[in-house]
Amino acid sequence: QVQLVESGGGLAQPGGSLRLSCAASGFTFSSYSMSWARQVPGKGLEWVSGILPDATSTYYADSVKGRFTISRDNAKSVLYLQMNSLKPEDTALYFCAKSFGYSLATLPGEFDYWGQGTQVTVSS
Repeated sequence: QVQLVESGGGLAQPGGSLRLSCAASGFTFSSYSMSWARQVPGKGLEWVSGILPDATSTYYADSVKGRFTISRDNAKSVLYLQMNSLKPEDTALYFCAKSFGYSLATLPGEFDYWGQGTQVTVSS
């Protein structure tokens, strides 16, 4: 069965960095676009970043562009999110999500599997 397991969250100071990982199993990782999304309690889900199966293209929400970098290791079936210059407004529960196919997905209904999430808190 498909499993997505996030790790790497924690507490960071403003201006600091964190690296999230998402270990995937149960499907051919290299055949699917993958994304990161985040959610703050009481607010809707926000798509953060996505990457095509062959990593030839990456995409970012305006709120994180220039600060976050998405990448993937298809040999290891792992998705990453390098987060630099963190801000308090980046505080959220971060999820990785699998698209239905090759194309980039950004809306919740365009993903078929989600991880359980990893908490990121940015505070001094």
